[in-house]
Amino acid sequence: MFYLVCFDIVDDRTRQRVVKVLKGYGHRVQKSVFECSKLSEDRYLKLKNKLEDLIDLTEDSIRYYPLCKGCVKNVEHTGIGEDPEPQDYKVV
Repeated sequence: MFYLVCFDIVDDRTRQRVVKVLKGYGHRVQKSVFECSKLSEDRYLKLKNKLEDLIDLTEDSIRYYPLCKGCVKNVEHTGIGEDPEPQDYKVV
């Protein structure tokens, strides 16, 4: 599954830790937005648990948007940046 992960973190140090974790699961497309492709349910839950352990639940916010292949295929953007990673790869 493809997930769009968006966050609003008050503390700079906590934000840096969140970014470090997210870089292991996807790529940054905006300062507070990551695209995480091909996450199994287990891997998604591990990511979510890691992030929840880092943040202050009374001040910070993280949103997880699961997107189907059809939705990802229809993503549009304006300006700099790349299209989301395709879901299926074939090695030739």
